Amino acid sequence: MQTQDSQAIVKRFFQAIQVLKDLGRIRGRKTFTDRYNINRRNLYTLEDNPESDIFQVAWLFYLVRDFGFSSRWLLTGRGEMFDRPVTPVATRKKAIQES
Repeated sequence: MQTQDSQAIVKRFFQAIQVLKDLGRIRGRKTFTDRYNINRRNLYTLEDNPESDIFQVAWLFYLVRDFGFSSRWLLTGRGEMFDRPVTPVATRKKAIQES
């Protein structure tokens, strides 16, 4: 069983996934699980039961490395969510088309 601190990290992980979806960086959880070879069933189970012991630290690594999330925010909930500015995909596409 996960500690309360670990459960808070899991909740921030799912918050980050939702933000990626809202920004258009991923289509949904399936995109994330397919890209990183994560068992989708485990992800859904974890969301329903954040106290379960199936969370993988590598999942946070993907968010930091590939999407610019702040490791400090993911682990502690403090500071900014992103280490670098993030633009929604629709805005980036429009800027490219106007160039």
